[in-house]
Amino acid sequence: MPDCTVVVITYNDARRLPRAVRSVLRQSLRDLEVIVVDDASTDETPEVAAELAAGDPRVRYLRRQSNSGGCGAPRNDGLDAAAAPYVMFLDSDDELPRHACKSLVTEIERTGADFVSGQISRLYESSGRLQAYYPTLFARRRVVEGIREEPALFLDSFSTNKLYDVRFLRDAGLRFPEDIHYEDHPFATKLYALARRFAVVPWVVYHWHREPGGTSISLSIKEMSNVRQRVIAARLSDDILRAHGADDLVPARQFRFLRQDLRVYLNPLPTRDRVWIKEFAAVVRPYLEEVAPEVLDRAEPMDRVCCHLILDDRIDDLRIAAGSLTGARAAPRATVRADGRTYWGTTVSPGMDITELRLAELPYSATRLRHEVAEIARDGDRVRMTVHTYDPFGVLPVEWEAFLQLGRRRIPLRPQPSGEGGYVSEVTFSPSGRCDPRVGFTRLSDGHTTTDRLVVESTMKPIELPGCTVKAEGYAAYLCVRATPGRRSLLRRIKRGVLRRLSTPAMKLRVYKVLIRVLPQRGDLALFEADVGKGYTGSPRAIYEELRRRGLPIEVVWSVARCRRNFPEDARLVRRGSWAYVWAMARAGYWVDSHGFPLDYPKPRRTRYLQTWHGQGIKSIGFDAPDLRSDFDKPRAQWRAAVARWDALVSPSAEFSRCFLPSNGYTGRVYRCGTPRCDALVRGEATDDVRRRLEIPTGRKILLYAPTYRDRAKGSGRSVRADLELMAKELAGEWVLILRTHPVERYRPPEHLRHFVRPAGSYPEINDLMLASDALLTDYSSVMCDYALTGKPMLFLIDDWDEYRLSERGVYHDLPSIAPGPCVTTSEELIGKLRDLPAVHAAHSGRYAAFRELWCADERGDAAARIVGDFFVGSER
Repeated sequence: MPDCTVVVITYNDARRLPRAVRSVLRQSLRDLEVIVVDDASTDETPEVAAELAAGDPRVRYLRRQSNSGGCGAPRNDGLDAAAAPYVMFLDSDDELPRHACKSLVTEIERTGADFVSGQISRLYESSGRLQAYYPTLFARRRVVEGIREEPALFLDSFSTNKLYDVRFLRDAGLRFPEDIHYEDHPFATKLYALARRFAVVPWVVYHWHREPGGTSISLSIKEMSNVRQRVIAARLSDDILRAHGADDLVPARQFRFLRQDLRVYLNPLPTRDRVWIKEFAAVVRPYLEEVAPEVLDRAEPMDRVCCHLILDDRIDDLRIAAGSLTGARAAPRATVRADGRTYWGTTVSPGMDITELRLAELPYSATRLRHEVAEIARDGDRVRMTVHTYDPFGVLPVEWEAFLQLGRRRIPLRPQPSGEGGYVSEVTFSPSGRCDPRVGFTRLSDGHTTTDRLVVESTMKPIELPGCTVKAEGYAAYLCVRATPGRRSLLRRIKRGVLRRLSTPAMKLRVYKVLIRVLPQRGDLALFEADVGKGYTGSPRAIYEELRRRGLPIEVVWSVARCRRNFPEDARLVRRGSWAYVWAMARAGYWVDSHGFPLDYPKPRRTRYLQTWHGQGIKSIGFDAPDLRSDFDKPRAQWRAAVARWDALVSPSAEFSRCFLPSNGYTGRVYRCGTPRCDALVRGEATDDVRRRLEIPTGRKILLYAPTYRDRAKGSGRSVRADLELMAKELAGEWVLILRTHPVERYRPPEHLRHFVRPAGSYPEINDLMLASDALLTDYSSVMCDYALTGKPMLFLIDDWDEYRLSERGVYHDLPSIAPGPCVTTSEELIGKLRDLPAVHAAHSGRYAAFRELWCADERGDAAARIVGDFFVGSER
């Protein structure tokens, strides 16, 4: 008996069937069987399947005599023929990841569950990109004692991402309906109703292929019969729950219909014609009438609006509202404000309440206007366009300037009041390259600007111009300009190919090593770099400004990775990694940075390198950090050689020296006179008005939230562990939260939180944020040590403390025992501390003083001056 049976169903799919079967035969679980069930294909599938069966004894081939018209009958045939104790189902156009079977069999035997469900991911064949389906459902590995424990799992109604106990299925009489499409839905509903316990795992167990122009049932959503079948499956699922005494679960199953099934048709609805939309509403309306009002109230605001528009048969409004579900989520044409609530449209109705979106409370630069292209046509090699602008939240000031933004170009607009409300603009422009045109309005009183994309009719015919095409893009039909691939001459293609080959990192390193042997270093040239070229900030900035203040005859070149906006206008910049950068590294007599110049580049013999480092604190560093503490010689030797380039190191404190020097193997000169970047904090000197720039209302307190990244989840956004939804609900009237994520992190707060959260991950100078804030919220970030100089309250959200210190990063100090503020593990605790902040801060005054003495004793506000005076002025060339 094999350990697992995988049933592969197929119909007229001879091309992709081998891929699916081979994904099973390549499984790390070798003792399995594959049952290919052919639903009476009329192409070469029988020959292909027979060849697969002949090539491996683990493959069996079953062929139905007549086509069933769906997936239920062939899956039932496969289930009946299964010889293993466990079974999975696979469609012939999809694949199983290599360890899917083995990992699921291990889990079902470990837990004794009736079935195990794992993450399913869409695999877009055009790009190879994987996209997890509702990843939050599968985030935790767990055993669920019946669906009542987690009714949200009705969202997982797939049959293919599960491994089943065959005896359980047969004893329960669980079979797929054979007379409907979307047979997965009633099957999964009955499965949940009967299962006493099931397991959920977080890893991907199924690759759901999405092929351009695919013809599967789930992609045939334009057909009205598809809509009817999905409604039939939803109603049948509800009836199954009632038949098994689970009436209380029907609302949860209906919520799944609103959140997932209905959205499948609402998302592309703006691209449909009025006749289709009206018929769609007529098909869906009877089922929506069965849905309890409290279920509708749970839906997302715009989903709920669409449901009520369907119920009220408001077809034209439905098409507009559906355009706000995808893409840039266009603003409505009009809203009504009443009793502190915001309503979609022109009337006050409970079903139209969109207050939760907080669109009427956004700061001006994030506020939403609606720009509709009323007319667009080609005018020679240009485009002539009429735009209707709506201001649904009444945010436009008395004095403003408007413009059309095309990439970096801005074309002035002169909008005129419209008789229908809003403004009308006419503009003629010459598009080029690739861009998403936007209309912007700048508030003259403070210079803040809001921009939004332009909505066009989905039926707009593309406008072909020399070098580009102007067209509608996406379900919501936004105007875009896309470059037309041109024909390059053979000589130009050869030239570009040669340049690419000559500009590889390896080639640049080889040239650099030659340059430093033959070129003399310039004693009056310095190469500066902060945060690997990400900005003009930190100690390199402070040292640079001290050099300028003294007027020293040293030419400074700044390394910049991308953003050039925040550098002084007269600063000389080179792109990091470019040939100009390589030349500057070879010629500069001084190197100054805060992280590290490219590791493999040896320092020229006469160049002096000042390493200012970028922070201190409790986190492990150097050879103690996760990326270097493993027993791999090459990265450790690489880092050791990089550290050996340093001629001097800025040490903020004795404690920093105690931890940092041995953990990095550094034995050179150490400056113990404070940190140049902290001079501004000691003196209380801000370079910008944070409140004005981030549009923080007068009277609101500022909480700076600066979490550090997690080594195992860089770029995932998982460092933002505070419940921002809850904090916004409880604190928005009193506080504004400035979110300063780590530079390696990627996190974008949802739009409905922008009234409370100001994203500042790219804010040019963190010192300004610290000086402007009233309190700091962090976890294990080194910012805590700098912030101690302000004397203002600090709070620590350390819900993953044990994981972080024991297995994630590792630490040198026990934070809960030395923290200069309360350490909390929940957002509820955090909110309670913020409400009693003065008393909480006072209670930690002793710890605060000790913490400041530990990390900040050397800070006097003159570190940059002292270091420049010694390293640059006092050095002998």
